[in-house]
Amino acid sequence: MEIVVGIPAFNEEKNIASIILKLKKITNKIIVCNDGSSDLTNKIAEELGVIVINHSKNLGYGAAIRSIFLKAKEMNSDILVTFDADGQHQIEDIQNVVEPILKKEADIVIGSRFLEENVKNMVPGYRKLGIKTITKLTNMSIKENLTDSQSGFRAYNNEVINKINPIDQGMGISTEILIKSSQRKFLIVEVPIKISYEGDTSTHDPISHGASVILSTLRFTSMEHPLKFYGIPGGILSSIGLFFVVWTIQYFTQFGSFPPILALIAVGSTIVGMILLMNAILLHSIITLIKDK
Repeated sequence: MEIVVGIPAFNEEKNIASIILKLKKITNKIIVCNDGSSDLTNKIAEELGVIVINHSKNLGYGAAIRSIFLKAKEMNSDILVTFDADGQHQIEDIQNVVEPILKKEADIVIGSRFLEENVKNMVPGYRKLGIKTITKLTNMSIKENLTDSQSGFRAYNNEVINKINPIDQGMGISTEILIKSSQRKFLIVEVPIKISYEGDTSTHDPISHGASVILSTLRFTSMEHPLKFYGIPGGILSSIGLFFVVWTIQYFTQFGSFPPILALIAVGSTIVGMILLMNAILLHSIITLIKDK
């Protein structure tokens, strides 16, 4: 099996050359998605003879991963490894990440920063908290129990490359791919990797990263599980509304007037609950019809 390595890169002129040269010892098929860089990232990658995809402007990490997926699909790649350009990951770990796919033990392999204690302790506290929070949210939407859903160091087999079509343009794409893959029963496993956080290895604002992932998770969860996502809250609100309707009627029967607060809660909860329930049924029907086709 031939390994294709895809590197999303935005203003990575300080790291991109050394990473490409090291990767060339493993594979000649290297894709660099230059996501609208304003530095020499594009020029360096082209001079080193790798496949370069250029975005005319900075579209986001997700857009870069999508372009890499499409190119790998066009190349009919056996295995695609996505590898960050910030110097965080170790080239030597690629073999460990692809090994479960080579052995047909997995369809997707995630290089986790949290499977070994000494590596886990190297992750800065604020990143660790954010990653764990997002991973817990992701685990609520998939069948697997992962430790590092946001790792950009991953390997995908040919079937995943051809069947998963990621669309999120932001950092939420990592979660999107996992949700879609889990729903299609692809086997997802994790392996330990080493990391380096020397210098400034992150180009992403942690707040916008977290918000992007949370919104993406909610969006794709609502599409994959509309009955749960909308139906459960709708049923709860409808029940609350019914309770307050009965309470309001009893109050009117006893005192001869409607209590404004009880009536407002009764009407509001009932209306919102019914809207959510109808949305759940309609979305479930539409999504089921689309999947059947």
